[in-house]
Amino acid sequence: MRIFISTGEVSGDLQGSLLITALKRQAVAMGLELEILALGGEKMLEAGATLLGNTSSIGSMGILEGLPYVLPTLQVQRRAIASLKQNPPDLVVLIDYIGPNLGIGTFMQQNLPHVPVVYYIAPQEWAWSLNLRNTNRLVGFTDKLLAIFPEEARYYRQQGAEVSWVGHPLVDRMQDAPSRQAARATLGIAPEQIAIALLPASRRQELKYLLPIIFQAAQTIQAKLPEVHFWIPLSLEIYRQPIEEAIKRYGLRATVLSAQQKEVFAAADLAISKSGTVNLELALLNVPQVVVYRLNPITVWLGRKFLKGSITFASPPNLVVMKPIVPEFLQEQATPENIIQAAMELLVNPSRRQQTLADYQEMRRCLGEIGVCDRAAQEILGMLPWSGE
Repeated sequence: MRIFISTGEVSGDLQGSLLITALKRQAVAMGLELEILALGGEKMLEAGATLLGNTSSIGSMGILEGLPYVLPTLQVQRRAIASLKQNPPDLVVLIDYIGPNLGIGTFMQQNLPHVPVVYYIAPQEWAWSLNLRNTNRLVGFTDKLLAIFPEEARYYRQQGAEVSWVGHPLVDRMQDAPSRQAARATLGIAPEQIAIALLPASRRQELKYLLPIIFQAAQTIQAKLPEVHFWIPLSLEIYRQPIEEAIKRYGLRATVLSAQQKEVFAAADLAISKSGTVNLELALLNVPQVVVYRLNPITVWLGRKFLKGSITFASPPNLVVMKPIVPEFLQEQATPENIIQAAMELLVNPSRRQQTLADYQEMRRCLGEIGVCDRAAQEILGMLPWSGE
């Protein structure tokens, strides 16, 4: 049985790899042989997919920010559609990555309507949709939507989708994270040292808009707390050089690591992070965090003027429970001063820390039980045509 999976960016590649591992595990149990073709990244390749295009660094947030990626995205989409035409799969799984996946889903609906399409981790239209156009398109070509948040399941069900809530895959991923003690031992962090994780970028644009404000804040925190050391796990190796150059420029005591993200998270006393999936990983490991995000000012101006978009929250932990569990600073609010104040509060005020950890527990209950990836894999394999033969 041939399954085609399409996703993009660093977080999509991670989710795709977790799903592929579960699909293979479930297929063995069912006596099924799978071939998996994909748009994705290195992690999906390692999990056993044949990549038709690497999309882990093709991605952005915002209107202007997306312009450099229009052509690469169209090329990769075209390659995928040509492959789908030539060798129609038995099933298609789309993961997040709204632009390209809407195109692929629409192609399937018009040209291969007999092939089931499953949407896993739907785009966050449920959180900040400006109109129902994308939602209606998505519901139109999707045979089954596997939701990771209860709110997402409710929203898409109301819009007419066939929905199963499976829970959030990071619940599974964090099961094998090391303990704080083990992680600190691995990284050689002394008991009295304050370890702060800095997570400035998983997209090229974030190096420009987020890295300077996060590093400026880190510089001041370092001056206030001599026992602090910063840890920066890379989301993509290509960001190593600009990040290491910035560390020198700001005079930070910092270590850049490639493959030890879980260890860094488990060991950290605090994280200062861009907004994204990574905020949930930190929350699941009980790491207090300060979240920041900035886009090109013109993008923001256009959004405010023409789209009248109201974004309640940006970071997933706050979105899950629709309340401000973690401090998040967006656009004009994303200043080194605001970051420093929130970070120091979380580091030195025990009651503020305790409140965060209690809120994380509430959030955790909305993410489902362990076994998310296997539940998703079973739902997907249940859609294959063989199951009815």
